[in-house]
Amino acid sequence: MRDKSSATAAATITTDRAGGLALGALGVLGFSLSLPATRLAVQQLDPWFVAFGRAVGAGLLAWAYLRLTGAPRPTRGQWWRLVVVALGVVVGFPLFTSLALLTQTAAHGAVVIAALPAMTAVFAVLRAGERPPPLFWVASAGGLLAVLIFLGASGAVRGALTRPDAFLLAAVVLCGLGYAEGGALAREMGGARTICWALLLALPATVPITVVAAVADRPHADAVGWSAFGYLTVVSMFLGFFAWYAGLGRGGIAQVGQVQLAQPVLTLGWSALLLGESVTPASIGAALVVLGCVVVIQRTRRSARPAGADRPSPARV
Repeated sequence: MRDKSSATAAATITTDRAGGLALGALGVLGFSLSLPATRLAVQQLDPWFVAFGRAVGAGLLAWAYLRLTGAPRPTRGQWWRLVVVALGVVVGFPLFTSLALLTQTAAHGAVVIAALPAMTAVFAVLRAGERPPPLFWVASAGGLLAVLIFLGASGAVRGALTRPDAFLLAAVVLCGLGYAEGGALAREMGGARTICWALLLALPATVPITVVAAVADRPHADAVGWSAFGYLTVVSMFLGFFAWYAGLGRGGIAQVGQVQLAQPVLTLGWSALLLGESVTPASIGAALVVLGCVVVIQRTRRSARPAGADRPSPARV
């Protein structure tokens, strides 16, 4: 009977991991357009308006979703954790990437953003109590190295550290923190409710900043600029997190987070299509290497789950 229970538990973990991987990949696909869309938007709109205006629009969508679904309010402890999520993914990442992409290309941004999966894994260990096996770290480092070598060879890496680079590094740190905290919180609240409550929590800050930015520099853009802004609002800041946080919560923050190693390659593809940037044939080889590393990560025998996660927990209301 004990063996049967163990087999059932293993099957459940495998199903969660597979489902988490699928949801995480869907989220990454949506996020892969974020840098090119931001680059298009800030060429015509004020970066502060782009960063905070998209959070306001997504916040209104979040309010509608929570009302329609009758979602329960977070507990006091969850509110404090939602502050961390909002700081990382609602405010920090959009603001610093918008400021950076005023002068840097989306391809250059992809170089620094390639460090995001590793940063997410680090915060998963620090804040969510996950303990990935050594093979996980080896595969993660291999995938990150492959992406960086590919981007460096393609000419995306050039020059010394600049202010935009510092902005991108700040975006990576804050986003990794927000991903890890949100993924852990999604185990309790679900991916959709996690991002929705974080967006609502940020509205007292995002609304006035958006208004000030709009008054200081009246928003004016063509169809392309507004379409990019709309994508950032609906997908990058809202729907993408439905899948992403649900995937992190189901499959493990550190492991599913590594699916994002494929995002820089995808971002270069979108940059070539939307911004006219050239993409070398080496992207095929880099994509295969990254895919191989992701497969190794997913096949690690010991899941990156918090200590005690396999023990029964008391029912939650």
